[in-house]
Amino acid sequence: MGFQLESPFIDDYLKSSDIIDYDNPKIEALLESLHVRSLPEVDKVRMCYEYVRDEIGHSWDDQTHTVTLTASEVVAHKTGICYAKANLLAALLRKEGIPSGFCYQRLMLFDEPAQGFYLHAFNAAYLPSLKRWIYIDARGNVATDFSIETPALAFTPDESVGEKTYETVFTAPNDKTIDVLRSADDALDMYANQLPDTL
Repeated sequence: MGFQLESPFIDDYLKSSDIIDYDNPKIEALLESLHVRSLPEVDKVRMCYEYVRDEIGHSWDDQTHTVTLTASEVVAHKTGICYAKANLLAALLRKEGIPSGFCYQRLMLFDEPAQGFYLHAFNAAYLPSLKRWIYIDARGNVATDFSIETPALAFTPDESVGEKTYETVFTAPNDKTIDVLRSADDALDMYANQLPDTL
């Protein structure tokens, strides 16, 4: 898989926003608790990735009704679907000066073609010391390990049934994913019935 960057400007992958709200005190406090500030770049990425993967529950897996959107909301509630978890991981990395973007896959919902498809979100991070981008998928409850060589993706799309990985690394979360998080009031109903199925 290649990396196609939405923007040629690396600073676009470091910006904060109302969603990637990395100046929020909750993000600051979390980074302090993780003790990543003095770590080498690769270790910072690994620790932030493993925290979001392991310590932030996936709403569907945990059967949690709470919908989270912003990075700080995910920290506060410790839950979110992949879209929200990707928002948090981007915020943590960007706050530490590590460029991070948003990536997507089109996957079968519940592994059943008849159920339709949904967008799955994950991140890419740029490691200046290695001058390369890597994929990091912090969905959780799926076997993924941090790797700078092999993409750490939770899912392998089956292109024969219409699944795919989009190669673009976006500077901001996809509008459709944000819209569904903004409008939903129950995470379980949202996950089963409201997720967008294409970019």
